[in-house]
Amino acid sequence: MKSTRRGLWFILSTVLLCTLLGGAYGRRVEATTSGGDDSDIQTGLKAFTVVYDVVEKNYADPVDPDRAIFGPSNSGLGAIPAALHTLDPHSNFFDPRAYAQLREEQEGKYYGVGMSIQQRPGKMGKLVVIVVQPMPGSPAFRAGLRPGDVILRVNDKSTENMNTAQVAELLKGPKGTIVHVTVSREGSEQPLEFVITRDEISRPSVDSEFTLRPGIGYLHIANFNERTNDELGAALKRLDAKNLQGLILDLRGNPGGLLQEAVKVTDHFLEKNQLIVYHNGRRSSEKRYYTTKGDDGSEYPIVVLINRQTASAAEILAGALQDHDRALVMGEPSFGKGLVQTVYQLSEKTGLALTTARYYTPSGRLIQREYSNVSLYDYYYNPRNATTPRDQVRLTDGGREVYGGGGITPDISVDDPKLSPPQETLLQRGAFFNFGKYYLGVHQTIPRDFQANEAVLEEFKTFLKKENIQLSEQDLKDNEDFIKTRIRLQLVASIYGEPEADRLSVESDPLVLRALDNLPQARELLAKAKKYIASGTQK
Repeated sequence: MKSTRRGLWFILSTVLLCTLLGGAYGRRVEATTSGGDDSDIQTGLKAFTVVYDVVEKNYADPVDPDRAIFGPSNSGLGAIPAALHTLDPHSNFFDPRAYAQLREEQEGKYYGVGMSIQQRPGKMGKLVVIVVQPMPGSPAFRAGLRPGDVILRVNDKSTENMNTAQVAELLKGPKGTIVHVTVSREGSEQPLEFVITRDEISRPSVDSEFTLRPGIGYLHIANFNERTNDELGAALKRLDAKNLQGLILDLRGNPGGLLQEAVKVTDHFLEKNQLIVYHNGRRSSEKRYYTTKGDDGSEYPIVVLINRQTASAAEILAGALQDHDRALVMGEPSFGKGLVQTVYQLSEKTGLALTTARYYTPSGRLIQREYSNVSLYDYYYNPRNATTPRDQVRLTDGGREVYGGGGITPDISVDDPKLSPPQETLLQRGAFFNFGKYYLGVHQTIPRDFQANEAVLEEFKTFLKKENIQLSEQDLKDNEDFIKTRIRLQLVASIYGEPEADRLSVESDPLVLRALDNLPQARELLAKAKKYIASGTQK
């Protein structure tokens, strides 16, 4: 399933995209101060300086002021980040590296070779930096880099003892410049050298778009950056939106992004002058966002797919379509982030994301999940444990009850399928990723219509024994379909790119198939809402 394939990356990027990117951002402004009685502030600052002075003078080792005050990068452990986290989980300080990452995420682009990399244990348990996936069409993809390649050198620098961030910095550079990358690859006796010309690397937020069945389109929006609305408009044109008979809009795993982009995207699906979202705060007067262009009368049914990693700006889109009965929402309850951050630029390279408002769906729902008595780890990584309160009851345009206080509750609840213990073991041990390296090291390539047949399964079983991954014959038999699918997706992604593998995954995704069956219900939902409004019934 597409969202499952991205599960690892959601875990790795949640803090950046939900805490740093903050979800629904307000404007970027310079930091300012306001007048008033500041005696309590002065007392607090004096106490802090006294404590810091004692630590600086008496601690066993020399104290690094930046580390003490700001903390290690993205750790949230410094004095300032820790203080912000006492307010809420999404207020945060950006050091220069985090601020640069923030801008890259907002802009949806950077300059480099275009591949995701990660530090993993190599031979003898030594940590190495490997290629996880070259981006489709990127310089790295065109050069022939593959998942599993171990990066040995970048230009004249060895990557030994370097972490992922350090290697990534070496790979980035101005457009048109050359970078030499040396890798080791399973099946190759000698290191391979690649000469790559850096280019602008776009991170598409609309990362999957195709026709599932005649007249039925599929779109996956990965996040909301400065390019999302333009990408969506282009995707809808390619799908021939005016003649669509239905659309599956997949927001699973979408951690949010820019508020303005979520508003623009929602404008494609609602009628002109409909309310999309509104927000207000203690120092922020209420602001309402309405559709300005509208959907040109398009009434094709829409099913929106969400899960517990659908957050923030993605929840604005899902909530607006649900409140106006424009779409049927399926899946799991969403993450539950209803806070708006404003980014204050503190210096040329640092910034502060501060929660300045709460946002509400058109029916008046605040979907923010409770966080006051929850650890930061559980808040981000265990949203499944949170209860969904029913105290905020609102009505949709068609008079249906919807609820706030714990994310967007789907109209049709479908839990993400749980993995069996053998499946978890295979994924945790990286069996499919590593087998992909091994298999391509022996066979070099695969046809586009590759299927994992009995011969491939036998190679996989032999590989598991070599890697000391112990599963019984019965475990392998019971999970044969899962294993075949995962092997196929891994090898197709390695040779033909992730979009090709994603399409194969989506076409067999149980929730997508169920969404196709529910398109008539989505059409009926919209028709009933129009009759309800036309009858003059007041909510």
